Amino acid sequence: MGLLMQPLYLSYVAVTCLSVVSGFTDETVDKAVKSEGYCSRILRAQGSTRKEGYHEFSLRVEGDPEYYKPGSTYRVTLLATTPAYFRGFTLIALKEGKEGEKEEDHAGSFQIIDDEETQFMSNCPVAVTESTPRRRTRIQVLWTAPSIGTGCVILKASIVQKKIIYFQDEGSLTKRMCEPDVTSEGVSEKTIPDCCACGTAKYRLTFYGNWSEKAHAKDYPRRANHWSAIIGGSHSKSYVLWEYGGYASDGVKQVAELGSPVKMEEEIRQKGDDVLTVIKAKAQWPAWQPLNVRAAPSAEFSVDRTRHLMSFLAMLGPSPDWNVGLSAEDLCTKECGWVQRVVQDLIPWDAGTDSGVSYESPNKPTIPQDKIRPLTSLDHPQSPFYDPEGGPIVPVARVVIERIARKGEQCNIVPDNVDDIVADLVTEEKEEDDTPETCIYSNWSPWSACSSATCEKGKRMRQRMLKAQLDLSVACPDTQDFEPCMGPGCSDDASTCMMSEWIMWSPCSASCGMGMRSRERYVKQFPEDGSMCKVPTEETEKCIVNEECEPSSCIVTEWAEWEECSATCGMGMKKRHRMIKMTPADGSMCKAETSEVEKCMMPECHTIPCVLSPWSDWSDCSVTCGKGTRTRQRMLKSPAELGDCNEELKQVEKCMLPECPINCELTEWSHWSDCNKPCGKGHMIRTRMITLEPQFGGGVCPETVQRKKCRIRKCQKNNGGEKRRLKEAREKRRSERTNEEADSEHPPVCKMKPWTAWTECSKYCGGGIQERFMTVKKRFKSSQFTSCKDKKEIRACNVHPC
Repeated sequence: MGLLMQPLYLSYVAVTCLSVVSGFTDETVDKAVKSEGYCSRILRAQGSTRKEGYHEFSLRVEGDPEYYKPGSTYRVTLLATTPAYFRGFTLIALKEGKEGEKEEDHAGSFQIIDDEETQFMSNCPVAVTESTPRRRTRIQVLWTAPSIGTGCVILKASIVQKKIIYFQDEGSLTKRMCEPDVTSEGVSEKTIPDCCACGTAKYRLTFYGNWSEKAHAKDYPRRANHWSAIIGGSHSKSYVLWEYGGYASDGVKQVAELGSPVKMEEEIRQKGDDVLTVIKAKAQWPAWQPLNVRAAPSAEFSVDRTRHLMSFLAMLGPSPDWNVGLSAEDLCTKECGWVQRVVQDLIPWDAGTDSGVSYESPNKPTIPQDKIRPLTSLDHPQSPFYDPEGGPIVPVARVVIERIARKGEQCNIVPDNVDDIVADLVTEEKEEDDTPETCIYSNWSPWSACSSATCEKGKRMRQRMLKAQLDLSVACPDTQDFEPCMGPGCSDDASTCMMSEWIMWSPCSASCGMGMRSRERYVKQFPEDGSMCKVPTEETEKCIVNEECEPSSCIVTEWAEWEECSATCGMGMKKRHRMIKMTPADGSMCKAETSEVEKCMMPECHTIPCVLSPWSDWSDCSVTCGKGTRTRQRMLKSPAELGDCNEELKQVEKCMLPECPINCELTEWSHWSDCNKPCGKGHMIRTRMITLEPQFGGGVCPETVQRKKCRIRKCQKNNGGEKRRLKEAREKRRSERTNEEADSEHPPVCKMKPWTAWTECSKYCGGGIQERFMTVKKRFKSSQFTSCKDKKEIRACNVHPC
């Protein structure tokens, strides 16, 4: 269909629209625009006649999609072809067939990118207009597509050029996009076009899990909630990881039911040349934590002309077989370029392999297997997403895909904007984040300002602090990060001049009193639309030198430029100086100040006050054996003026070396025993006990038994010996009878228990000792304490050598 435009010369209705679009104020107009239904009046003011064949203006949606994905965010551009331009505009999005008279007629929502260029209309807050009326050739906003079930959407724009308002019903200022027809009966018939882009592009996928008890309170599983590891890949059109209306593969089933990515990764890698990059990111336990506690998981991947689609999935756990993800997301645009950014809110989908209806339903395999389908709020009353009114499911996650680099020769036919240029400044691709889990960091500080003050390439920096290193054998990465940036002088506006920095001020024209001074700058690049630069290239201002032009006044030079601020961030001081050219003519002292100080404010300090050196190696243990301590230290590298640092600079921990040797310990020697023979040669012994055995290589125990010879008298060798023994025996028996008779007259002193058995020998060889004991059983009243005691006997044993 051809372009259908209608120029409408200013009537009262046109003035009403123009006053809103261009920001003019008028009491009559204000009253008119405040009436109800103003949004619909924007559209009804189009009139009945149209002019065909007008190609100067166009409304573009990034990627020029025929279908929108519910919840996805798209970049919308309103463009004028050189040398055309426009001063004002209106942009609105409606459901197909609606007039915009009611709030529910509008579809999706706009987001402002640059509030100096665009703003929401005060009388129609769902529409976007310009912030200030001026010549422009391009504006950009973001539009987030509506939820599932909205149907087709019409994006419309109107253009104000000079005093003519162009309205658009169909053609280049109207864009129609429809929702894909996704049902459980089949897949959308949408076809994926071939990609015409050149080179390769690198993207970063960041996954933000929003599934929390606060957002999804019904039956929320408090104990085991988590996201499984993310698994996916960049691939060609001939490979499908998963899709609505299709059946889950074994790999998808394992992710959906068990949260295991192993089988899915195996399936992806088996596809060979159909896959360019395998996408993997870590699991999250628990499912939700604030971003200042845990960074969102991310992964980087690449695409090229044949493998320009991206798919991934992750399990919502615990659940029967519920997942989130993207299927065949096309990152190639119709303009033969690479998509800059994709933002997609995700709702869960059912893999069709388990028939459970709640988070913790028991396993119930679906036989035969069902097709993959999105969950809805009317699936089952026991579903945690159930809504009897059939409202949309609150998204459980959001995925952001950002282009971070392009490599190789590019062939896109649409000129790059500043975002494209900045994204491609990186010449070498960074490796994936390989920060070990044993390194605990603070969050990154905000990025510093760009090092370039003009529209040139520069660098910016951010910092973080290493808070703990759990494994000293694993090195921790740097605490500083740099990335390229473009200076603040850049602009996407084709009608904008690119100017140099101001050259320093000229000397004041007067040497005494008030004069003038000037400074200049030059045009670095003229506008792309061929127009003249209207930005001033010269500035003048008044200057005062030697305010009092009298004989008693000094003649001084003009103030020099201010020195740099003493602080790099926050509050500081700056100075400037001047010199005395001539002292007062009357010979008096010069009272003019030659230096001046004032406060200066730099950007807010975001530098982490604790920038520390790495920990030193641990010192040697404080002892040579046994238990001791060791220390390590680190240095404070950041300046003291950045603030107090409470981080510890010294650490002490216990250390253990091999045990110290322990020598054998013994008691003192006992007294010598009686001689073991009544006559002739014999021996007697003495002993000592081991109180502590030697340990850890200590000295061995010395002898514990000593013997020495003894001789009481010679033994007689005559035959009278036997007679003598018999005589002694008779005398002994007589003595015992006498004692018994005496005991009957005098009671015994005490009654003793029998001797105990001999103890085990204290040594197996080399001479040990044995002991036995006799204890008092009963003491009689007439007994004395000293005459009734426990008894103990000792004898040698195992005296043979070892």
